[in-house]
Amino acid sequence: MRYAPTPNPAFRHEALIYRSEEEFLAGTVRFVRDAVAAGEPVLVAVSPEKAGLISARLNGESEHVFFADMPQLGRNPARIIPVWREFVAEHLQEGSPVRGIGEPIWPERSPAELVECQRHEWLLNLAFADAPAWWLLCPYDAAALDSDVLETAYVTHPCVADNGHRHASSTYCDPLTGPDPFHGPLPPPAEKPDRLAFTLDELLAVRRLVSRRAAGAGLGRVRREDLLVAVNEVATNSLRHAGGQGTLSVWREDDSLLCEVRDSGLLHDPLVGRACPTPSQAAGRGLWLANQLCDLAQIRSLPDGNVVRLRMSLS
Repeated sequence: MRYAPTPNPAFRHEALIYRSEEEFLAGTVRFVRDAVAAGEPVLVAVSPEKAGLISARLNGESEHVFFADMPQLGRNPARIIPVWREFVAEHLQEGSPVRGIGEPIWPERSPAELVECQRHEWLLNLAFADAPAWWLLCPYDAAALDSDVLETAYVTHPCVADNGHRHASSTYCDPLTGPDPFHGPLPPPAEKPDRLAFTLDELLAVRRLVSRRAAGAGLGRVRREDLLVAVNEVATNSLRHAGGQGTLSVWREDDSLLCEVRDSGLLHDPLVGRACPTPSQAAGRGLWLANQLCDLAQIRSLPDGNVVRLRMSLS
C-alpha cells in the first residue's frame, strides 16, 4: 500500500489498523518514505521503541523526519493538538503539505485516559477542519486493544487502512455535523470525596483543602504546587464566568489524586484548553494551564453545568 502525495487541500485523518510489528512497520515506514520522496516534512509521535524501529528501517532517509515521544507528550491527550498545530504552522508551505504519525492509544492506558484519547482523536477533525492540507496517520494495535476501541477508531477517523486496503469509515461521526460521542457524564467518585461549596470568600479554603489532601496522599512538592495552581485557576473560572460559585470535590482513586470543580456555567467551545492563549487573550488561560500542569484533565459541559476533573498520579 503506497501513500501517494496528499491529493486535496484538506486535512486527511486516517487510522492504520495493524496486528503485528511487521504490519506496523509496513504501514508507517512506507508512509514516511513517501513523504520524504515528496519533500513533505513528517512528525512521528510514537513510543521511543517504535520510533527506533521506524528509524532503523529508513536507512538514513530522515532529513525531513522529526520524532516525538508520544507517551511523554501525550500523557495528557489534551496536549497533543497544540503540538500538531505548531508543527503544521512551522513546516507547511504552499504546494508542499506535511504529514504526521500519531499513536496516542496503547493497551496500558487507564479507562479515563482512553476516553480522553478517543475524544482527542475526534476533536482533531474539528481542530483542523479549516486547515491547509496535511495528512495524519494514527496506528491502532488490533492484537492488543479491545474490539470496542477499534470500533471507536472508525467513529473518530473518516478513513481507515486495514490489511493493505484503504476505505472510508461508514460509522465516522463528523464533529461539524454530528454530536460529541464522548460528552457523557463522568463516572462517580470511587470513594466518598471531601466536598466544599465555594464563593470568592472560600477560595483560600479551596487551596487549603487541595494542599492538605495532596500532602496527605504523598504527592511531591512540585506536583503538589502544580495541582494547587491548576485547581485555583479552574475555581477562579467558576467565580468569574459561572455565577460566582462552585463546588470542589477531592478524592483518591487507585494511585491518583483527583480534584473536581463543578459550577452552573456553560462552555461553548469543545476545544477549550487545547489552544495556547495569546498574550492579549483573556479567556482560556485557566483550562490551558490545567492541561499543562495535570496528568489528565476531563472537561464536560452538561445541561446542569460544567465539570472539570483533574488527575495527578501519585506514583
